[in-house]
Order: sequence, then C-alpha cells, then structure tokens
Amino acid sequence: MASSETTPALNGDTPKGFAYAFAAYGLWGFMPIYLKMLSHLSPFEVLAHRVVWSLPLAALVLLVTRRFGDLKAAFASGKTMAMAFVTACLITVNWCTYVYAVASGHAIEAALGYFINPLFSIMLGSTLLKEKLAPAQKAAIVIALIAVAILTWDAGRLPWISLTLSISWGFYALFRKTLPVGPNQGFFLEVAILTVFALPYIIWLEMSGTGHFTHGTVSDTWLLSAAGLATAIPLMIYANAAKLLRLSTIGIMQYMTPTFVFLIAIFVFKEPMNPVKLFAFVLIWSALALYSFSMLRNYRAR
Repeated sequence: MASSETTPALNGDTPKGFAYAFAAYGLWGFMPIYLKMLSHLSPFEVLAHRVVWSLPLAALVLLVTRRFGDLKAAFASGKTMAMAFVTACLITVNWCTYVYAVASGHAIEAALGYFINPLFSIMLGSTLLKEKLAPAQKAAIVIALIAVAILTWDAGRLPWISLTLSISWGFYALFRKTLPVGPNQGFFLEVAILTVFALPYIIWLEMSGTGHFTHGTVSDTWLLSAAGLATAIPLMIYANAAKLLRLSTIGIMQYMTPTFVFLIAIFVFKEPMNPVKLFAFVLIWSALALYSFSMLRNYRAR
C-alpha cells in the first residue's frame, strides 16, 4: 500500500510531487507580501507570534501522525535538547533577518541570500565535512564570491542581510542533519524551545500596551494569528513534495522561492535595481546554472 505512494519518487518524479513543490515554494515565494503588511511592527514581535502560533500546529501534526512518542527520548537526552537549542537559535536569526529585510525595503538582498545559500552549503560541506567538489562546483563558488565582492563595492558595505540569511540557513541545515529526530519532531522541539522566550515577550508587549495583537488594528490581530499557518503549512507541503520527487528535482525547484521574492521586490515593492546590482545577480544566476548542471550530471552518473 505504501509503495504506491512512495515508489515513483525513487525512480522519477510524480505529478503530485510537482504540485506539492510548486505549492510550497510558491507560498514561500509570496511570503514577503504577507510580511510587508506587518512592516509597521517590530520584527521581534512578528517573530514571536510566528513561533507561538506555530507550536499548536506542530503539535497537531505530531498528534495526527501519532509521532508524539518519538519526543520522549529527545526530551530525556541533554545532547539532543542542546542541539535543538542551537538549531532553534539559528532559525531565529534567519527568520528575524528575513522579516527585517522585507519590512525595511531590502527584499532584493533577501532574495540574493537564498540564491547564494546552495552555494554556501556546498562550500560548508567541503570545508567541514571534507566533501569533494567537482570543478564546476568550485567555479560556481568563485563566481558567487565575485558577485558578493561587486555588491560590497557598489553599496560600500557587505550585503549583511544576504550573508546572514545564507550563513544562518546553511549552518541550520548542517546541524539539523545531526538532530536525531524526524523533521516534524525537530520543528516541534525548535518552536517549543523558542516559545519559552516568545510567549513571555508577547505577554509583556500586550501588558505594556505596545503589542499589536490586542492594541493594534483588527488587521494586525488576524495577520499575527495567521503567522503559524504561514510558517507551518509550506513546511508540511514541502515534506510531502520531498517524498515524491527526486533530490535533483527538489534542488532545482528550490530557486523558485528567491525568484518570486526577487520579482516581487522589483515589480511590487519597487525596490531600486541599478546596473551594477543587476550584473551581480547575473553572476549569481550563472553560478547557480553551473552548480545545477554539475549536480544533475553527477546524479545521472550515479
């Protein structure tokens, strides 16, 4: 029975897998529009609500899938909880930086960060895990570094938003691999740890009269309440897509999200794009094309 749902992904891609992936990456890609509607709030307040409202949804997923029992060993292991705390901190940095980028009119830098991320991840794997890189992958990393140098020269500063997003997510993915629990259980652990800090912060904001959940507009209340759905639903859809698509397909389709973010930043948010910045993006896209070609070739060879 199970094989009818999972076997196609072992040999190829399934239409249902493509549908799930398009939905997940599309929702992530249009996330800036949701965050822009909350741009008058502090990124920390948005982040706190994103954490707190995600917790019941994460618990519901474990309840429905009957995987709550898997958490007993995790809670009893100091090492596992310490690693979950590290991943929770990394995802906090990533989420907060992303919220700030959109709210402050730097969605283009956010898109760049997620374009760079795959290249940073393979560099991380080579440096820390001693993974061998193909010549095309090395060339892609060099091209990406040149693009970052051009952006630094053009802006007169490091593109810290892009680098923070890429580095935080790269290390998050690295440490997440060592977390000895499933993806849904790991997500629950992370938001449970973060809720210990986020919930008191929200209560303090509301009691001091500076919070927007009860002291803001009706729109603020509903948008903050939806933070959990905006966080958890794409993750759950993505988990299904990953089961029904080849790894190489997922690797290529991940560029949908930063592409949507880039287009929204340019055509919806009207963020400026000068020729130098555009040239740097062309270099990044060229590096990604080189990396993707190398990845597909290696996958077919295996």
